Amino acid sequence: MNQNLIEEVKRWIELDPDPVTAQQLQSWLDSGNEVKLKESFSGFLQFGTAGLRGPIGPGPSCMNRAVVQRASAGIAAYMKKRGLTSVVIGRDARYGSEDFTEESAQIFSGAGMKVWVLPRPLPTPVLAYAVNSLNADVGIMVTASHNPPQDNGYKVYLGGSVDGVRYAGSQIVPPADLEIAAEIDAINTAQPKGTHWDILDDTVFNEYVAATATLARTRADVKVVYSAMHGVGTETLVATFKAAGFSAPILVKEQAEPDPDFPTVQFPNPEEPGAIDLSLKLAAEVGADIVIANDPDADRCAGAINDPAVGWRMLRGDEVGAILGHYIATTMKESCFGKSFGNSIVSSSILGKIARAHGIEFHETLTGFKWLAKIPNLRFGYEEALGYAVDAVSVNDKDGISAALMLAQCAAELKVTGHTIAGYLQNIWETYGFHGTEQISIRVKNIADVDSVLTKLRTSHPRQLGGTTLTSFIDLAQPTNGLPATNGVTMWFGESIRIIVRPSGTEAKMKCYIEVAASGGSAQEIQAVQGKIAELKSELLQILKV
Repeated sequence: MNQNLIEEVKRWIELDPDPVTAQQLQSWLDSGNEVKLKESFSGFLQFGTAGLRGPIGPGPSCMNRAVVQRASAGIAAYMKKRGLTSVVIGRDARYGSEDFTEESAQIFSGAGMKVWVLPRPLPTPVLAYAVNSLNADVGIMVTASHNPPQDNGYKVYLGGSVDGVRYAGSQIVPPADLEIAAEIDAINTAQPKGTHWDILDDTVFNEYVAATATLARTRADVKVVYSAMHGVGTETLVATFKAAGFSAPILVKEQAEPDPDFPTVQFPNPEEPGAIDLSLKLAAEVGADIVIANDPDADRCAGAINDPAVGWRMLRGDEVGAILGHYIATTMKESCFGKSFGNSIVSSSILGKIARAHGIEFHETLTGFKWLAKIPNLRFGYEEALGYAVDAVSVNDKDGISAALMLAQCAAELKVTGHTIAGYLQNIWETYGFHGTEQISIRVKNIADVDSVLTKLRTSHPRQLGGTTLTSFIDLAQPTNGLPATNGVTMWFGESIRIIVRPSGTEAKMKCYIEVAASGGSAQEIQAVQGKIAELKSELLQILKV
């Protein structure tokens, strides 16, 4: 076995605060298991704008107490250089979340910080709310969001303004991630641990529920089927619906309580095929008006409707974005005065058309709510991956609970007049044109595979797609529209076909986003767009082969 690897493993074991992971490494060392050791020591788990995220296991390449300890110590060093003195920590119900929360609290306390800890596993939006409510300088959320069961993670939020950037309780953006990563890299000794932190009571939780409930304009009678996807959303969503005067949602019992094994789904993400099948089945049985599902940390929101054409189906993230954007622009006009709408570059172009039609300022950002949250005076923002901000003053991040409430409110108001979400969506298409979207998601073993595909597209991109000529090629790594550089490409074919290819920011995936827009919303136009998307998808699958 390589001597340098042996020495690195021994040094790590000496500083590992967890006897379980330390013993695992020692066992592999004693048995000469070089394969496992190399897997665990393939570099420190990368710290980026999503914080940390990876599989639970021993060594620097996985999520464990030692990695969390160093990350927390690095953040504390970053804080000290900027005079930041307080941190609030939240967690979901995944394996390791409680241990990682305690490790973080010990390190921040040992660094002399004021530390609050949320009282139990709660949604990420509650943590984001707490940053502003407590006037905390930093927020830490221990979660891997919708990742597979074996993963966990660590998100970082900043309060107020830091280094000239207005954060106001939102996720970090560059160069903060690189600066924190540098501080983490500099940690190579045992860190002092404290024992003084405050475990919060339910005051902040109740404040969040009350603030979110005010979004509902009327007491509503709407039959909602709800799934928490084995995550932490049920308690908060039920409390919020009750405070808003809504009927109690009908829970998908198999998925209502936190379970870190996520036993009924292959991946705990409402976007994944089959994830909301139990919800759709229950909706049909009880005659629901709408289905709502959160991801495990409840910062994302999915919706499903009874479509007259096909029966119960899940709405695409862009469809929910169009519904919420149109609903806010048309029924809450006074709240949009002087405010902005925004979406990520990979989301549908329809929100920009809605905003312009109603005289609302519109912004487009890079992918990720860390960017959307920096839009000044944001009234509504969304990204196609089921993230929505309908109350950025309270939660300057995506919030699956408040989005759920507003979807239910929209469905309830339509129900009173004998209408449905399906009809409402059709009206949107007729008003702004049908915008068909589709995503191709390709899992890869190595993220370098995505880079090779992008390199190929940059050097020899297709000149035609779906029988339409390429009219524009944009290398997002060399932007000309004022946005920061990012790894990806945008291709326009004609004026109505847009293709974007980029790596996932949180998983080993390549993502391709297809949009085809029509000028109207007739059945013939919708059918033509859907046919074109199927044709494009088939061609792109060949082009994007890894």
